[in-house]
Amino acid sequence: MQRIAFAGFRHPHIHMLYQQAKQLGLDIAGAFEGNSQAQEDARKALGVSFTHASYAALLADPAVDLIAIGDTYGARGAMAIAALEAGKHVISDKPLCTSLQELETIQTLSRSRKLKIGLMLDLRYSPAAGPVERLIRSGQLGDIQAIFFSGQHPLMYGTRPGWYFEPGQHGGTLNDIAVHGLDLVAWLTGQHIEQVLAARCWNAYASAVPHFKDCGQFMVRLSGGAGLMGDVSYAAPDSFGYGLPQYWRFTFWGRSGVLEVSFGAQQIELALNGETVLRQIPPDASVTGNCLTAFLDDVAGHPGALDTAAALAASRDALTIQAFADAT
Repeated sequence: MQRIAFAGFRHPHIHMLYQQAKQLGLDIAGAFEGNSQAQEDARKALGVSFTHASYAALLADPAVDLIAIGDTYGARGAMAIAALEAGKHVISDKPLCTSLQELETIQTLSRSRKLKIGLMLDLRYSPAAGPVERLIRSGQLGDIQAIFFSGQHPLMYGTRPGWYFEPGQHGGTLNDIAVHGLDLVAWLTGQHIEQVLAARCWNAYASAVPHFKDCGQFMVRLSGGAGLMGDVSYAAPDSFGYGLPQYWRFTFWGRSGVLEVSFGAQQIELALNGETVLRQIPPDASVTGNCLTAFLDDVAGHPGALDTAAALAASRDALTIQAFADAT
């Protein structure tokens, strides 16, 4: 059995991954966290036993096969590179890293050392994802011509981890959030970014930290010719949390109709040319698997749709848009 160790507990997503590892009965071979408050929080919330005094010691442990990374965004790229250099497979909370240069090194090491990369791209495992996949792949919409998605999050300044707002630790709102939507679009349509036409990040809500660009919008052309626009700003009212229907809402326009899905509301609507009644499509609550099981399958030599190539491609798409916004 593959043995997993956790490095960094700075974001709630890694808590979820730790719980999934426990539920799967994985051998958790170690844990490291250099921040005392994050360490204490993980002990209280998850019962984590911290076994190594440094990340280097964790990587040097021959009992560890897989590294799960959940440190600050700005630290993750270097941590993933170090893990790959130590011969460990890597699964990370998203984003995997914060620069295209780091991603290039990660990809090179993964290929040359035959090591796998996993990423927590969990929109694929939502109850709404399966029916949407089947509808698009069935061809009922015809060729997809245009796509829009909104993924607005609440800012929750003062509640969200403080490192988000420290220079150099976040790495950009588009890279942080849009990676989920870009991965879903690629999975459903087979299309990745061919050209970035426009992208912008700016500060609108986090007035206490004016350097933090909490809004992000973009427009790209995809490899199959479709146009994609997105807004992944931290613009949702804090009091609504993640409960608004605009939280991960996708609209796909094809030659034969339009499909809209709200992952926040788990609602799917389909309008086909030639019909006059809007179809309501139920979500599928029987979804099995998650990002961790997909990663373990990839490590075992049985890659599925969410494999190393998909994780790297989604990361490249998000970082490419972020780099365009940062340069303008």
